[in-house]
Amino acid sequence: MKNILWLGMALFCLHLNAQENKKEENLWSAHRASSHAPIGVMGDHTHHKGEFMVSYRYMTMQMQDLRYESDDVNEEFVYQNYMTAPQEMMMGMHMLGAMYAPSDGLTFMVMANYITNDMDLTMRMSNDMGMAMDTDFSTSSSGFGDVSVSALVNLMNKNQQALHAEFGIGIPTGSIDEKDETAMSNGEEVILPYPMQIGSGSFSTKLGMTYLWQTEKLSGGAQANAKFFLNENDNDYRLGNQYLATSWLALDATENFSFSVRAEANYTEQIEGNNPVLNPMMVTTANTSNSGGMQLNYAIGGNYYFTKNTLKGLRFAAEVKLPAYQEPNGVQLKQKYSVTLGTQYSF
Repeated sequence: MKNILWLGMALFCLHLNAQENKKEENLWSAHRASSHAPIGVMGDHTHHKGEFMVSYRYMTMQMQDLRYESDDVNEEFVYQNYMTAPQEMMMGMHMLGAMYAPSDGLTFMVMANYITNDMDLTMRMSNDMGMAMDTDFSTSSSGFGDVSVSALVNLMNKNQQALHAEFGIGIPTGSIDEKDETAMSNGEEVILPYPMQIGSGSFSTKLGMTYLWQTEKLSGGAQANAKFFLNENDNDYRLGNQYLATSWLALDATENFSFSVRAEANYTEQIEGNNPVLNPMMVTTANTSNSGGMQLNYAIGGNYYFTKNTLKGLRFAAEVKLPAYQEPNGVQLKQKYSVTLGTQYSF
C-alpha cells in the first residue's frame, strides 16, 4: 500500500513539472514512442481526420492462493463453509481493436476479444470412516467475449496537453452458459460458476476521461472510467459495476523506444442476483458474495515505435502488472500477475 502511494505522489509531481515546462505553441504529438499509453491502457488516444489504427493485444493473468477480504487464508478456512476450494486460475485474452477518426474531434473505437479460462480445484468429502478425502479436478472454458463500441471526443489539444472523453456501449455477445465436467457431476457437463463464464449477458455503458501531457523527453497521462451493467441477464444476475483510475509516466529513451511506469486502482461491485442453477455452498466461485472488491496495482512497460520507411506507424509494446494491495469481497483467489503484449499500426 505504501509503495503505491509513493508512486502516485511521484507521478503527480511529474504532472506538475510538465505543466510548468510546457511550450505554449506546441500541440500534443502522437508521433513519439511514448505518445501512446502503456499497452494495458485502453482508449488512451485519439486520431486525426481520416486516420485508421488496428491493434492486437494478448493478455494473460494468473490467480493463485486464497484471500478473505484483507487477510490471506488457506483451504481449511474454505472447507468450513464449502465443499470445494479453487487452487489456481489462468486466464488468457486475445483482443482485436480498430479505430477510425471521421474528424479531428471524434474517433470511433471497436474492440472484440477471445477468452480462455482454466481453473484447478480441490473437493473435500468424508468417507465412511470420517476421514477427509480430497479430489483434484480442473475446468475450462473458451469463446468470443462481449464486443465494445466507443466514441472518443476531443476536448482540448494545446500546450503539449490533450484531453478527451469516452462514451461506450458493451454488447453481450459472450456466452454465460459455459459448461464442463466437475468432480461432482458424474461425467455430465454442468454450468460453470461466474468467473468461468465468457461474457456478461448484459448490455453496458462506459464513461471515461483521459488526460495526456508531454515534455521534450517525458510523457504521461491519467485516466478514469466507469463501466455500468444495465440489465439482469437471462441467468438472473448482473455483473458488478467497475471503476478504474490509472496514471502513468513514460520516458523516451531513444527516438524509437520508451519505457513506462504505471499505478492503477480498480474497484468492482458484487454481482447482483444469482444463477439459480448454481449451488452457492458447493464452491466459493458459485457464491456471488465472493465477487468484486478493491485492487491496487503497479506496472512497468515499454513501447517500440517505427518512425521511418515502410514500417512507419507500427508499434510493439509490452507491460507487466503486479498487485500492490488486494481486498476482495468474501473469499477469492489472489491475482499474482498479468502480462500484456501488443502491436498497433496507424495509417
